[in-house]
Amino acid sequence: MQSIIHRAGDRGVKDIGWLVSHLSFAFSSYQNPVNRGFGLLKVLNDDSVEKGGGFGLHAHTNMEIISIMLKGKMNHKDSLGYSEVVEEGGVQIMSAGSGLRHEEYNVGNEEVQFLQIWIEPKLQNIQPRYQKRSFPKEKRKNKLQVVVSNKEGVQHCWINQNATLTLGYFETPQKITYTFEPENKCVYVFVLEGQLTINGEQLNRRDAMGVWQTNINTIVSAEETEFLVIEVPINH
Repeated sequence: MQSIIHRAGDRGVKDIGWLVSHLSFAFSSYQNPVNRGFGLLKVLNDDSVEKGGGFGLHAHTNMEIISIMLKGKMNHKDSLGYSEVVEEGGVQIMSAGSGLRHEEYNVGNEEVQFLQIWIEPKLQNIQPRYQKRSFPKEKRKNKLQVVVSNKEGVQHCWINQNATLTLGYFETPQKITYTFEPENKCVYVFVLEGQLTINGEQLNRRDAMGVWQTNINTIVSAEETEFLVIEVPINH
C-alpha cells in the first residue's frame, strides 16, 4: 500500500472577505508545485461564503464539478435553464462538457459551508448536464452512502468518469472496510468531523489521506465522525 497524508493546517488559504477557502490542492492564487491534485481529483476546496456573497456568472468546460453542501443555503442558476436551491445535505454535479455558465450565491440567513470538488472527465466535449440529489444526515446514519457514481441510478448523482464519492457518518466507533478495484484507482479520504484511524495513522477534523496500490482499506472511526471517500482513476 502507498499513502500520503495532508494535514488540515497545511492547506492553502484564500480569504477575499465574503469567501474563505481552504485549498487541498493548487488552485487560483494558491500555487503548490508538489500538490496539484490526487489522481484525476484536481480540486478539493473547503469553502465558507458569507450571507449575500457568491460566485457571479462564469464559464466552465470539460470538468466534473461537484458541490457538497455542509451548512446553509445556496442557489444555482446556469445556462442550461436550471434554477435550484441547494441546502444542507444536498449534492449537485455539473458535467461542464462542451461548455456552460453558472452562478451561485448564499441565499440563506447564515454562512454557507460547502465542499467544491473538481474531477477530470472521462469523455471530452459531451453535452453539458446538471443534477442534484439530497442526502439528509439523519437518513445516512451509521453507514456508507454513495452520493456520486459513474453508474446510472436514482439514488445518487451521475459523473462522467470512473469515480465514486461516498459519505460516511457514524455515531459510535466503528471499523469500516472500504473495498475498491485498485487497478489504476486511488482513494482520497477527507475527515469532515471527528476522527479516523487508517492503517494506524490518526486523522483529525479536515485532515486527509490518499491511498493507492491496495484493494482493501480499513477505516476505524471515533464517536460522531463524518468523512468523505473520493475514489478516482490515477490517470486517463
